[in-house]
Amino acid sequence: MKKQNNKLGWLFTSPYLIFTLIFFLLPLFWSVWLAVTDWNMISPRINFVGPDNFIAAFKNPAIQAAFVVTYKFLLVFVPLALAMSMMIALLVNSLPKLKGLYMVAFFLPYLSSGVVTSLIVKGLLSYNGPLNTFLREQWGMNIDWLGNPATSIFIVSLMIAWKMSGYYGLILISGLASINQEIYEAAAIDGASKWTTFWKITFPMLYPAFFTVTVLAVGISFGIFTEVYQLTGGGPNFATNTWQMEIYNQAFVNLKSGYASAIALMAAVVTFASIGVIRTMLEKWGERNGWS
Repeated sequence: MKKQNNKLGWLFTSPYLIFTLIFFLLPLFWSVWLAVTDWNMISPRINFVGPDNFIAAFKNPAIQAAFVVTYKFLLVFVPLALAMSMMIALLVNSLPKLKGLYMVAFFLPYLSSGVVTSLIVKGLLSYNGPLNTFLREQWGMNIDWLGNPATSIFIVSLMIAWKMSGYYGLILISGLASINQEIYEAAAIDGASKWTTFWKITFPMLYPAFFTVTVLAVGISFGIFTEVYQLTGGGPNFATNTWQMEIYNQAFVNLKSGYASAIALMAAVVTFASIGVIRTMLEKWGERNGWS
């Protein structure tokens, strides 16, 4: 019976294992091999160059700038996403009824295409778009939203935060539902204000959900590509040129697949290291609030 159960378990997990093998492990091994070659994706010859691609990428100022830009997106996008998802969760959780309907409405942007969303935002913020037209007619202002380094990073981050906040809010709502209401009743009897209740009760008790949302948001910030590609193309002056954009340009524009693979592997290592550091900080914060 135990052997039959084991076979049945392997049978049900086999689609996921096959998917992982085909779309994750094989491309990973292929990427590691490409990283030590100079293949241009056209020539039938593949020359082994060893660590040369890694050394060149490490010394390249453009690659270094892409790393900095990625961390800029981290610093802008993550706080925006956390704040927006928290507001959505608190708002929906406070509703007396139809919570599910409102949560679905906030969740819908997550299902939308990043390409379509980017094209709509680009049209709204263009010179002849409704926003700039209104600003020109009313106040004589004409802001180049996507042509300014500071505003371009904020616009891209805000758009992705809008897209993801409904999904993150759903996770936070499940965390809010797990908090014992008797704690709030005791706090109200003691005369605690809503602000004090949030910071002293809700926020610490929301740690598991907040931990999950933060790690997910950090992971997203290291993989931004579609929105940047559609809105700015990495500009202006490479102000939004992330790792993913640089990998794409090196692989499919410059046809340096080996060099691009080396950049991708370096980015993966830094991404996992950064997530590990942030996760450790969150775990220490959780331990101080009684979560072990």
